[in-house]
Amino acid sequence: MTDEVQQVNNVMYPLLANLVLLIHFIFVVAVISGVPLIMLGGVRGWRWIRLRGLRLVHLAGIAIVAAQSWAGVICPLTNLEMWLRKQGGLAAYDGGFIEYWLQSLLYWNLPPWVFVLAYTAFALLVLLTWVLVPPGPWRRVERNSTNSGPG
Repeated sequence: MTDEVQQVNNVMYPLLANLVLLIHFIFVVAVISGVPLIMLGGVRGWRWIRLRGLRLVHLAGIAIVAAQSWAGVICPLTNLEMWLRKQGGLAAYDGGFIEYWLQSLLYWNLPPWVFVLAYTAFALLVLLTWVLVPPGPWRRVERNSTNSGPG
């Protein structure tokens, strides 16, 4: 490998690793903030929190995380980030200020059962929001009482 290619790799891979870390962080914030937003939106009458597609994505996000924890599978985003860091010649958790804090927020050194319990409990909480603040129908069917059909 030429020195120029190595220099590009030393910049590109850590940059991509940081992008994956940022996407991972945004995913976590979206899943966690979904519950209080749904509950607040239910009280305040926000229509967007009842969008079925949005609610399904929210539920699927935490369901996948919980299923991965039960299966003992490491998050693919974590694996991708670490692989990119290694390709860039970095240790898995080295980095700058923002990287340090994002990693500190995302990666905790606790026994795996703690994460299985936490993710499962949170998935159940998301399911509870479907009961307390049910999503709306897939699409709204407008019915006009003066026009009941064609002709």
